[in-house]
Amino acid sequence: MPRGQFVVLGVTDNGTGMPLEVVSRVFEPFYTTRPIGEGTGLGLSMVYGFARQSDGEARIYSEVGRGATVKLYLPRHYGDEEAPQDIEQGHEGGGQTGQTVLFIDDEPAIRMLASEVLRDMGCNYFEAADAPSALKLFESMTKIDLLVFDVGLTGGFNGRQLAAAARQLQPDHKVLFITGFAENAVLGNDVLEPGMQVMTKPFSLEAFTMRVRELLALEQHSSRLPAGY
Repeated sequence: MPRGQFVVLGVTDNGTGMPLEVVSRVFEPFYTTRPIGEGTGLGLSMVYGFARQSDGEARIYSEVGRGATVKLYLPRHYGDEEAPQDIEQGHEGGGQTGQTVLFIDDEPAIRMLASEVLRDMGCNYFEAADAPSALKLFESMTKIDLLVFDVGLTGGFNGRQLAAAARQLQPDHKVLFITGFAENAVLGNDVLEPGMQVMTKPFSLEAFTMRVRELLALEQHSSRLPAGY
């Protein structure tokens, strides 16, 4: 964390606690100890992403049989209150690499985690929650090095249609699709064009980082998606 004063918010329970192997993974996206259908595994990931976006930190202390404590370390703010940013229309961050990534997903937790990863990589990062917002960004941006789409977007376009529209404006757009469909469905029928890849949820932040680095390094591979997506 950067040097300075922090405000610490702690929440403690007296529940069953967690073993070390669970504590070490609780901030991973999609990780959950609940049965299938009873949890997304995104709650604590979203908390962690919020803390890191704020230049802070989130930490967990837990012992089996003695409960757990979650602490958020948030930097103290000096001065007047600042107007909130409209994250739905996109914002810029990082920029050390000079490469620009546009991330489109209707799940706020996913966008928050992606922004953390891409900022750490030094990319210029923009985001949108739906297809219409993404199309507005296409029209206003002169350079996009990588598009990351959720396949099942709302707002009149799915991810495949939005990628096709983007490539009409810039044919060499690199595209990474992310989808919650089963892997055997994603590896079905249609072969994607060069410069397009697919990741299926759940995935680790490390795997997402590696895939983004591949595409930004202009390494082109073919992937497959089922027809009609």
